[in-house]
Amino acid sequence: MSQKQMKEAFVSNLNGTSVLEITQGLCLPAFCILCRGLLIISLQHFCSFSHTWRTRFFVDFVVLIVPLVTALTILSSFVFLELLIVIICGTGLVYQIYQRRTCYAGVPVQKILEKFLQVSLESEYNPTISYYRVSNSVFAAIAILAVDFPLFPRRLAKTELYGTGAMDFGVGGLVFGTAMVCPEIRRRKYMEGSGFYYLLKSLYSVWPLIILGIGRLITIKSIDYQEHLTEYGVHWNFFFTLIVVKLLTTVLLIVFPLNKSWIVAISITVLYQLTLDLTPLKRLILYGTDGSGTRVGLLNANREGIISTLGYVAIHMAGVQTGLYVFRDRTHIKDWIKVACCLLLVSISLFISLYIVQVNVEAVSRRMANLAFCMWVVASSLIFLSCLLVTDIILSFAKFLIKGALVPCSWKLIQSPDTNKKHSEFLVPKAERKEPSPCLITALNRNQLIFFLLSNITTGLINLMIDTLHSSTLWALFVLHVYMFTNCLIIYVLYLQGKTMKFW
Repeated sequence: MSQKQMKEAFVSNLNGTSVLEITQGLCLPAFCILCRGLLIISLQHFCSFSHTWRTRFFVDFVVLIVPLVTALTILSSFVFLELLIVIICGTGLVYQIYQRRTCYAGVPVQKILEKFLQVSLESEYNPTISYYRVSNSVFAAIAILAVDFPLFPRRLAKTELYGTGAMDFGVGGLVFGTAMVCPEIRRRKYMEGSGFYYLLKSLYSVWPLIILGIGRLITIKSIDYQEHLTEYGVHWNFFFTLIVVKLLTTVLLIVFPLNKSWIVAISITVLYQLTLDLTPLKRLILYGTDGSGTRVGLLNANREGIISTLGYVAIHMAGVQTGLYVFRDRTHIKDWIKVACCLLLVSISLFISLYIVQVNVEAVSRRMANLAFCMWVVASSLIFLSCLLVTDIILSFAKFLIKGALVPCSWKLIQSPDTNKKHSEFLVPKAERKEPSPCLITALNRNQLIFFLLSNITTGLINLMIDTLHSSTLWALFVLHVYMFTNCLIIYVLYLQGKTMKFW
C-alpha cells in the first residue's frame, strides 16, 4: 500500500462520537475567551502588564489556541475535565476581580447586579458573532492538519456515512457562521432595490471561491495528494459547495422575506429528507446511477458534493434567521440575557427533536446532509452561541467592576439612562473609544478567508514534507503548535499593518 493510500485509509470508514462530547468541546472555546478577558483585566489593574503587541499576541495564543490544540489531541479523552479546569480558573478570576473591584466597593452584590442590568452597551459589531466565527475557523485550521497525525482521535474525524464527528460540525458550523453575517442581514435597510442587481453582485462576490476551488482541484490532482473520495466526490470540494450555497440562498432571499428564512430552512430540509426516503436519491448518493458505486460521469463523480448542497442551503437559511435575531438593536444587558435564554431553549428543543428524528427517521449523515445533520448543526450552533453570550455577559460584569477596564473585542459599557454622568463616565475608557487594542480575535475575524487559505496551504506543505502517519506524539504536538503559531502570527501582523483582505 502506497503512502497516499495509507493516508486515505487513515481518515476513512469512521463512525464519529457522541453528540454530548462534541457539545462539551464547543463550550471550551467560550470559556477560554472568558478567561482571556478576565486575565487581561487582572493583568491591567493588579499587575505591571506590558501592553505591547507581542505580549498581547502571546496571551491570546496561549489562552485561546493552545487549549483547543490539546483538546483535539492529547486531552481529547478529558475534554470535560479540561472544561471544568477552565471554568474553575474563570470563577477564581471573577472572584478576585470582585474582591478587588474599584467600583461599588462596599455595595451589596444584589445592588451591584441591579445596577449592572441597567447598563447600556455600545459596540461596532456583535462580539458574540465574531467569537463564534473565529472559534470555528481556529478549530477547522487545527483539525485539518491534526487529523493526519495518529494522536488525533479517529472518533473526532469526519464520518463515513452516519454519525457525528467534530469535523462534521466544522463544515456545517462554517456555513451557519457565514450566514449570520451575510450581506442581506448587514445591509437589509438597503435591500429594496432590484433583485437582479443583488444577484449580479452575489455572482461577482464568489470569484475568490471559484479561484480557490479550481486551484485546490488542480493542485491536488497534479501532486497526487491524498483524498477522501466519499466526502465530496472526485472533483468537488467545499469551496464549490460554498459557491452554490451563496448563489442559491441569494435567490431565496430575493424571493422570500428575511424574517421568513426559518420557514424556508424547515421546508427545504423536510422536503429533502422526504425525497431521500421516498425516491432513489439516497441510493444515487451512496451507490451511483448503476447501483455499484460508479464514478463515470460528472454527477456520479461528484454526487455527494452536489446533492448534499441542499442541506447546507437549509443550514444557511437557519443561520440567516439567527443572525437577523441576534443583530437586532438592543441596549441593555438584561436584553442580551433574554437572547441567551431564548437561544438555549431553541437549541434544547432541537436536540430533543434530533433524538426523535434519529430514532424514527434517519441518523445524522454529513455525507448526505440530511434532516438530522441539519438539525444537529443548527442546535449545536445555537447552544454554542448561547454559551458565548453568557461568557460575554460575565466578562461585561467584570469590566463593570473595574474602572477603566479595557478588553479588546468585547462589549463596550456606556452610561445607563437612569444614572448620572459623573458616576458612569468611567464605563467607556478613552483608550477604547479612540482605537482598539491589538487582538488576535479581531485579526482572525477580519481575514478569515486568508487564514483558511493559509491553513490549507501550510497543511499541504507539512503533509508533503513530514510522514504524519508515523510521527510521535511530542513531534506532532510541536508541529501543530508551530503551524498554528505561524498562521496566527501572519494574520496578526496583517491586522497590525491595517491590511484587511475582503472580497465582498
